[in-house]
Amino acid sequence: MTDIAQAPCCSIIELRQYTLHPGQRDVLIDLFEREFVETQEAVGMHLVGQFRDLDKPDRYVWIRGFPDMPSRAQALQAFYGGPVWQAHRNEANATMIDSDNVLLLRPVDATAAFAAPTSARAPVGTTVRPSSRVIATIYYRDQPIDDEFRHFFDTEVQPRLVEAGARPIARFETETAENTFPRLPVRAGEHVFIWFAKFPSDAAWREAEARLAALPQWKAHVLPDLTKRLKSPPERLVLEPAARSLLR
Repeated sequence: MTDIAQAPCCSIIELRQYTLHPGQRDVLIDLFEREFVETQEAVGMHLVGQFRDLDKPDRYVWIRGFPDMPSRAQALQAFYGGPVWQAHRNEANATMIDSDNVLLLRPVDATAAFAAPTSARAPVGTTVRPSSRVIATIYYRDQPIDDEFRHFFDTEVQPRLVEAGARPIARFETETAENTFPRLPVRAGEHVFIWFAKFPSDAAWREAEARLAALPQWKAHVLPDLTKRLKSPPERLVLEPAARSLLR
């Protein structure tokens, strides 16, 4: 693969979780990776990653990014009003039960976005599935993410994650701006904080999870303090990158 140079991505991202009809996930992934990657990027989006949710066999998860909210509206209009989506939308929609589980997010600070990719995307037709894992952990709160919570994560949670070998690669919170492309709904009225980590294998992330659970400081102090700040238990997505995912 050749090196590529891009700015860090992105000021706005969508975390999209689709519930599919049984047995249709690979059908959608094949279509998506053939028809919907370069064609979305051609109108100004950035395809961060496409994934199989390993805990839900009929769940397809993908992430796309935008420079800002105005460019998001323009890019979505260009794609969903354009010829590629019109040609393939019936085939894509036939795989789906629900496509409205979408979180609109922004980086928690200037250092928290996904890093620029360092390698080119695998070419169309690639089918080899990486052995790596991407883990997304979602914290739900009953109030907006504030400086106190960000500081708590940076000074208490993240050091324990790093100690266990689960260093966050990106951190996001709810984007509160109005959805300016209502044709595609997003989840409203929620306050979330999400961090992502990646591992070379399933065994590697499970080992990191076990190390974290065994850390005395985590068990005695950090986890109880975190739990008090959340409205519900954390949600964890265990994601296997698709063959052409940049995030892998």
